[in-house]
Amino acid sequence: MADDVWLVVGLGNPGPSYAGNRHNAGFLVADLLAERAGGRFKAHKGRADVVEGRLSGARVVLAKPKSYMNESGGPVASVMGFYKVPVERLVVVHDELDIPYGSVRLKRGGGDGGHNGLKSITRSIGGREYLRVRFGISRPPGRQDPADYVLKDFSAVERKELPFHVDRCADAVEALLAESLETVQNRFHADLPA
Repeated sequence: MADDVWLVVGLGNPGPSYAGNRHNAGFLVADLLAERAGGRFKAHKGRADVVEGRLSGARVVLAKPKSYMNESGGPVASVMGFYKVPVERLVVVHDELDIPYGSVRLKRGGGDGGHNGLKSITRSIGGREYLRVRFGISRPPGRQDPADYVLKDFSAVERKELPFHVDRCADAVEALLAESLETVQNRFHADLPA
C-alpha cells in the first residue's frame, strides 16, 4: 500500500549544550532528512518533534524525542501509536561506539550494545525487531569512559568530515525506505572489511 508510513527516529539529547555531541549523531541525520523532505520539526503531543513528508517516494514521519536519551522509548512509542506505525517500519538512527568513525551500518533487531536509547525503545515498544541505522563514532581513546566520550563534541578533525558522514548516513536511511535491507547493507557496508 502506498499509504504505509515509515517512522524514522533520530536519537540524541535535547538542548543546545548537547547539540554537537557524538551522542547526537541521530539528531544530525534527522535534521538533514527533514531538510531533504522540505519540512521543519514541530512539537508533537508525544514529547517529540516531528516532520511529516516524503523521502524516496515513501510517506515518512521524522521524529526527535524531546526526552533525554535514556528515556527515548516513551516518545517513540507515543509517536508510533499516533501514526499507527508497525515495528517493522520503525527506523532508529543512533551513534555506535563499536563502529569506526564515519562508517554506517544497518541491521534489523539485535541487542542494544549498552546504548541506553535503544534499551529504552525496546522496553517501551515491547520488541527489538526495528531497523537500526548506526552512525560510527569509534571507541574513546585510552581510558576515557565511554559515557563521558559520547557526551563530548566531535573533535575538530572529526568535524571537518562530519557533514559528509551525516549526508551518507541520511542516504542510507533514504535507501532503506525504497529498497531491501540486504541491498542497502551491501552498498553501505562496502567501506570496511567485515
